[in-house]
Amino acid sequence: MSSPTLSHVAAIYARTILDAVRQEYPNALRHVLRDADDRPTPREVHPAFYGCFDWHSAVEMHWALVRMLRSVPSEVPAEEIRTVLNEHLSAEAIATEATYLLENPGWERPYGYAWALALTAELEEWAADEVDPGADARRWADNLRTLAETVSDAFINWLSQATYPERGGAHANSAFALARSLPYARLRNGEGDPGLLTAIANAAVRWFAADIDYPAAWEPNGSDFLSPALAEAELIAALAAPPEEFPEWLSRFLPRLADGRPESLLTPAVVTDPTDGQGAHLHGLNLYRAYGFGLLAGRLAPDDPRVDVLLAARERHAAASLPAVVGEGWMVEHWLACYAVLLLS
Repeated sequence: MSSPTLSHVAAIYARTILDAVRQEYPNALRHVLRDADDRPTPREVHPAFYGCFDWHSAVEMHWALVRMLRSVPSEVPAEEIRTVLNEHLSAEAIATEATYLLENPGWERPYGYAWALALTAELEEWAADEVDPGADARRWADNLRTLAETVSDAFINWLSQATYPERGGAHANSAFALARSLPYARLRNGEGDPGLLTAIANAAVRWFAADIDYPAAWEPNGSDFLSPALAEAELIAALAAPPEEFPEWLSRFLPRLADGRPESLLTPAVVTDPTDGQGAHLHGLNLYRAYGFGLLAGRLAPDDPRVDVLLAARERHAAASLPAVVGEGWMVEHWLACYAVLLLS
């Protein structure tokens, strides 16, 4: 059975996300207490991204709202989404978010950084669309500029000092963060500011370009929601110049892929308890893998024997976890729709 289209599920995803981004509690604030009186509420310090249990989930779920409003506007409650975005992405709310990042260096790095830049890029691209320019998108993007510039500067500084990448399957993964940040970096490069794009490209080369025979058989860990192997492959595929070099890099990186190996990479993860926040991550792993398999298949020639392997794995992983996006409780619903939207759009 093939995966549903985004149009088929957008309405229910939108309802889930709208509820989540406005639900302040429970909340894993992750705020460093500086004194006995430093006890803010989530909404006080994060007027834009106070919902969804934690900041990065709120940011990525706003990206999902924008992506659906842009791509399938007739299938979602568009006016309600615009109302929420007008409130959460106001100039005042985003200024407070940017100030918090400045006052708390390294907080939400790199995962939250990356989704903040992905959200900004989505709005910038929509506003510049010649066929369907988003007037609201231009205003929201302008409001996000201060936050995006703050994040971009912090990213550049971090990448200049980070000797080694993080290769885990959760928030610290370096390759995933760089891949999500690339669209914004390319927009800035087109405006004459190559700093972030250069920093990302340089880091990708020194960290990943020479990798061979990646130990993907060791995946997954018990709380992964990202595949380190596929995150790295996604990044290299996006940066390969010329693009024709990528299939050869992939042959060195996953040399037995055409034979359906490693089997553990191509087999969906099993979620035994979706109410456990860490175990529930594996639903995200399945959806991110499905997205990654489809992306890599699209970078290969149609007659490449790896294409069929990748597309079959995509369908298995999508079928395993798309049904879990709605209805399996808060530890899934506060974030998983983002990865479903990433896959289906």
